[in-house]
Amino acid sequence: MATKVQDQSAAFLSAQSVPKEDLGGGISRQILGYGPDLMIVRVWFEEGAVGEVHSHHHSQSTLVESGKFEVFVDGEKQVLGAGDSFYIAPHLDHGAVCLEPGVLIDTFSPAREDFLSEGN
Repeated sequence: MATKVQDQSAAFLSAQSVPKEDLGGGISRQILGYGPDLMIVRVWFEEGAVGEVHSHHHSQSTLVESGKFEVFVDGEKQVLGAGDSFYIAPHLDHGAVCLEPGVLIDTFSPAREDFLSEGN
């Protein structure tokens, strides 16, 4: 029987109290605040880690918190560093290669229910 996913996070979250998930391949993530229409996720990358090219029906906007990444969106590549950002419209192919260890802050609309149900 499938576990029902919680509709939203607590109003306030301490990053120290939210577990990091090891996704393998030098990538880990921490799901922070979310509701049905919005989610924010912090993602750590080790140098050389690859966020494989994929697509999904969510809109995504990402801030490079630290590090350096070669980002691919819909056939274009660009190297981005701390403070830079990128936007991915629904259904566009996208991915990233970590050139220097760093952190991405991903926001999704609607929330990634698949992230919440993984491991349940």
